Amino acid sequence: MFKALRRAADRWRHADSRYGWLFQPYTGDEMVAVACRATESVDRRGEPVAIAAVRLSGERVLTSESLDLHVRRPPGLTAEAVRRHGLRGIDLDDGETLDDALERLLDFVGNRPLVGWHLEDELAMLNRGLRSRFGFDLPNAAIDVAHLYQRRQRYRHPQLEGRPCFEEAAERLDVPMMGRHSALGDAVTTALMYLRLARDDALRRHSS
Repeated sequence: MFKALRRAADRWRHADSRYGWLFQPYTGDEMVAVACRATESVDRRGEPVAIAAVRLSGERVLTSESLDLHVRRPPGLTAEAVRRHGLRGIDLDDGETLDDALERLLDFVGNRPLVGWHLEDELAMLNRGLRSRFGFDLPNAAIDVAHLYQRRQRYRHPQLEGRPCFEEAAERLDVPMMGRHSALGDAVTTALMYLRLARDDALRRHSS
């Protein structure tokens, strides 16, 4: 209820702004898979240092139409901390500001539905930055692939409990891990898992 009220207030406040169109219903057939990589410094709370997004159209993942952003290293975040959190191959000193990265993300995603693994965690991180800088949260419809996978597993194995593991889910779905130590690799892998789950669900409904 609170989220719906906040979204309505954001839509009203930004109706005539540059980003007013983001609050309009999406009528196309594309989606966007998003993923972030983050680490924490002494005075920061899970701010993203890598943001990626890739388009899905029908049953295709359009890897040629993707976004792969590295955010400039914030004060207090050492290079060792970057490596320790699995952010390999990223030179954050050459990254862009978080303001610029979030602006590019908004332009890329638009008002298309979002797909992600434990998407609430990703959105919470992104929305902290968006609200402080732009005054709104991402209003997009959202699909959590982890929830879809967990529902599938419970249907097949009711005794299973616990939070599903990303790597294990990809293996069980026979989806290749794409660049595991990068946000873009996570986004592409998540997109492939979503398409596999959607295809399996459609086949199950057709056969029942």
